Amino acid sequence: MAIFFMRTKNFLSSRLKSLTSFQRCNHTLGERGLQAEFYSEMAPAPNHALHPIDTSKWKKIQASKVGITNSMISFPSWVVLNTLHKEGFEAYLVGGCVRDLLLKRIPKDFDVITTANLRQIKKKFHRAEIIGRRFPICMVHIKGSVIEVSSFETVAKHDEDKERALSSLFPKGCDEKDVIRWKNSRNRDFTINSLFFDPFTRNIYDYNNGMLDLKSLKLRTLIPAHLSFQEDCARILRGLRIAARLGLSFSKDTESAMHDLSASIEGLDKFRLMLELNYMLSYGAAESSICLLQRFNLLDIVLPFQAAYINQQRSAKNSMMLMVSLDS
Repeated sequence: MAIFFMRTKNFLSSRLKSLTSFQRCNHTLGERGLQAEFYSEMAPAPNHALHPIDTSKWKKIQASKVGITNSMISFPSWVVLNTLHKEGFEAYLVGGCVRDLLLKRIPKDFDVITTANLRQIKKKFHRAEIIGRRFPICMVHIKGSVIEVSSFETVAKHDEDKERALSSLFPKGCDEKDVIRWKNSRNRDFTINSLFFDPFTRNIYDYNNGMLDLKSLKLRTLIPAHLSFQEDCARILRGLRIAARLGLSFSKDTESAMHDLSASIEGLDKFRLMLELNYMLSYGAAESSICLLQRFNLLDIVLPFQAAYINQQRSAKNSMMLMVSLDS
């Protein structure tokens, strides 16, 4: 019986490694050119009833106090940041790279956001192209690396009516730079992805208690979870991927919404589904990702053959255990 279980485990491991290798290959070929079109953590902020903005959550933290130094920034990213800064633009690291730096992890890439518009960004670099339709970004090529650079202006223009309505809701004396950063942060998927790092003032800006959730290793949607996943069901897969890679738990609201809306993944464009899976099964988190997919009843939808195999092995194991129990 021990030999049977060992063979089962080895065969499943082999199948998962094969799948992961295939996915990572696809990921490497397509990650940059396709990411801006189909894979974005940005979405228009929901049009809730407007209330005065509560700035009590807004925090500015010295990077040195949380162990972040400029030496942690990759050279190509620093070239982009410094070039924009010298031209008089604000330039920040944003999103997952700030999250990973705070967790003492090496970011897989560094995303930059700036007050320059996309055409201004493109003009500053020899090799740069603007891609994407809904939320276009500028892909800047520096010494063999590609840095994704987005503009604050892109999201602001996407929702101009709401931008005007929000302007009257901020407390008097509110810093304009804080307002710009806060507005952008509200369009992101999870609180831990809504952090900004200014390498020139060496400050981290947190407008949504992202640092607190990161300290608790908690994944929480930035807006109510059911609404967030109804707006973009791919966020469910993205949330599972982040949780699997970083070992995070889910907020009660987020976990409940994932269970309730998991079936909506079936309506996701197949190409985007493959792209999400490419990310999910890369960077050494394939096994934990598959466990989470199974936990939220998604494995049958996204990887039906692997799900059938796992269920088959589980049935065989249960049958063996039953026979052992009867024999004793």
